[in-house]
Amino acid sequence: MALTTDRERKFLLDPYLDFARGEGVPVVEGFAIDLTAMETAPWDRFGLRGAFAHLAGRGDFVAVQCLELPPGAVGAPMRHLYDEVFYVLAGHGSLKLTLPDGREHTFEWGPRSVFSPPLNCEYRLYNGSGREPARLASGNNLPLMMNVFHNEDFIFNCPYPFVDRAGDASWYEGEGRMIELKPGSHMWETNFIPDLAAFALKEWEARGAGSKNLKLILADSVMHAHTSEMAVGTYKKGHKHGPGAHVFAVTGEGFSILWNEGDADFVRHEWRHGWVFAPPDQMFHQHFNTAADPARYLAVSLGSHRYPVTSVKRKRKSDALKSAKDGGYQIEYEDQDPRIHPMFLREIARNGVQSRMGRYFDETAIAADAG
Repeated sequence: MALTTDRERKFLLDPYLDFARGEGVPVVEGFAIDLTAMETAPWDRFGLRGAFAHLAGRGDFVAVQCLELPPGAVGAPMRHLYDEVFYVLAGHGSLKLTLPDGREHTFEWGPRSVFSPPLNCEYRLYNGSGREPARLASGNNLPLMMNVFHNEDFIFNCPYPFVDRAGDASWYEGEGRMIELKPGSHMWETNFIPDLAAFALKEWEARGAGSKNLKLILADSVMHAHTSEMAVGTYKKGHKHGPGAHVFAVTGEGFSILWNEGDADFVRHEWRHGWVFAPPDQMFHQHFNTAADPARYLAVSLGSHRYPVTSVKRKRKSDALKSAKDGGYQIEYEDQDPRIHPMFLREIARNGVQSRMGRYFDETAIAADAG
């Protein structure tokens, strides 16, 4: 009878977490993380500094890494079998990309740029400043790919050329293609957005007062991305979804509350540019703009509008506005907890901001009750 080896005794493995622990950089965990302040360390694989940002609601498929290029640094050439969305937190630099047919594209990025290299194409990051570091976040489906294949060499050294992912040459220059569908489902297809803060969005009032939104198809990948904006003096409707939706604050300041059905109290955290959080699975949450300027965020998860990946994601995308009263995902203003709107009014009053929610709430009566 053959003896059982140590390898055969292993069970309930998580190859992605094993990989993260073995990379020699910090693994930071939290409900929300300030990516601009988190500790990084030299990361030999990427030829720069970095860290893993593992959020409470990240789920099984998506995670975030924080990457830092010291002044004048050049990252190592990279290629890999996972899709990723880069969001620039600080600094200026460039990306050089080599497509499967040998063509090269180079573009310059800066604060609040968003870009995605095509799957398994070689790319290299450059810091354009000799004095200031550059810091980027990468939201990607590495956890899914590593847990499926559990082979680092295959993930990072596979030679297969995904020729169909190259996209239009103008998409590496900040151009793109608008795909008009319906409010909440309009899509912008590209590989590079120079400044997400200045990017024109589409109105989507059904998601919240004065709300604007646009879905992003980046490098024809399975990674979902969308950007939303809350007007001054407004907030989003409460909603829930599955895990893995990583929300990056882009402009403005505010707070979010989170709760499970039946909870007596809310979980609350503040946000501003540089923060990321991921609501846990099926946990209701709501976002509030308390600043005197519009507040915009970027959300990244697995399963785009083009490639939802899972049946659950496909259903949610088709039923996004279905009321929670009817088994859906969204809480209409008239159905929300009565503590929420007075809380919002107190917060914006501290900042000298006027509410623009009067068409949804009798704010005179609310003020009288509070007095």
